[in-house]
Amino acid sequence: MNKNIDKLKAIIGRSSKVAIFSHTNPDGDALGSGIAWSNILKKMGHDVRFFVPNSYPSFLEWVSKELGETDIFFGKEDQKDFIKNAEVMFFMDLNNLSRTDGMAETIFPNKDAKKILIDHHPEPDTDFDISFSHPEMSSTSLIVYNLIIEGGLEHLLDINIATALYVGMSTDTGNFTFGNLNPELYSALAKIVNQGINPALLNVRLYNNYTKDRMKLLGHLLDNKMVFIENTEAAYIYLSKADQHAFNFKQGDSEGFVNYPLYIEGVNLSAMFIQTNECIKISLRSKGDIDVNNLARKYFNGGGHKNASGGKCFEGMEKAIETFVNAVKEK
Repeated sequence: MNKNIDKLKAIIGRSSKVAIFSHTNPDGDALGSGIAWSNILKKMGHDVRFFVPNSYPSFLEWVSKELGETDIFFGKEDQKDFIKNAEVMFFMDLNNLSRTDGMAETIFPNKDAKKILIDHHPEPDTDFDISFSHPEMSSTSLIVYNLIIEGGLEHLLDINIATALYVGMSTDTGNFTFGNLNPELYSALAKIVNQGINPALLNVRLYNNYTKDRMKLLGHLLDNKMVFIENTEAAYIYLSKADQHAFNFKQGDSEGFVNYPLYIEGVNLSAMFIQTNECIKISLRSKGDIDVNNLARKYFNGGGHKNASGGKCFEGMEKAIETFVNAVKEK
């Protein structure tokens, strides 16, 4: 990382206008890494804006409101002008520029800006001037922490930056229950907790904040919409538009639901199918050596990590489920 660190220092040392981007449907790691890096650069004196393509789950609203501003991209002229004139662009928690969704058509025309990737997903694009790509790391927020330390910026850490990093590290590992939970992660956690954050309180804010409707929806899905595929170690949950309407569904209400079948003995592969206006959104999770990244890439035009991936199907719920079931039975 050191050679790229030197290049990064040279670029941000002579630049002032910085645009940071993350992926569509931003999660805790997207927000945490983006806000933390944005705050670091602001403390260095840069003019920085952090853009996301659409809104984040309601239970993460406090992250943006309290820790650092997040700019939801609506195509406003001031947003377009800032991106057009940015001298440096950082792409956080994504491995492909297409994941910037509706922002891409504003990003691409700026050919002069240096483009820097900070990400932990496998098989990144090569369209970047510098890449900090580390699929072996459990979160992009951990990469950002390492950049701060190796870049000699530790003195800029504060409680808001530490909190944002904790949010990313925690949510991308299911509150430290999966992923690469190695000594490097826990060493970083010790340092950021030392900034004065309260992990117990943060865990309450991140995980113990279901609305009544969200909890009722979870119960309904587990009782009525969870299916076990016979003679396999797989299960799936499906969420229709009708059920979304019945339980006042809001974006983010299904966050983490795909993991519930994995809590059951003998289930090592789980999928969740969510009906949207455009497609069936698919989340895939697994335990052990089952590679859902390959499954997502082969059948659902998606990808991600070995044990956590996603994709889409444009042929309806029935076809999406049928494709998954057939793929599982072929293995």
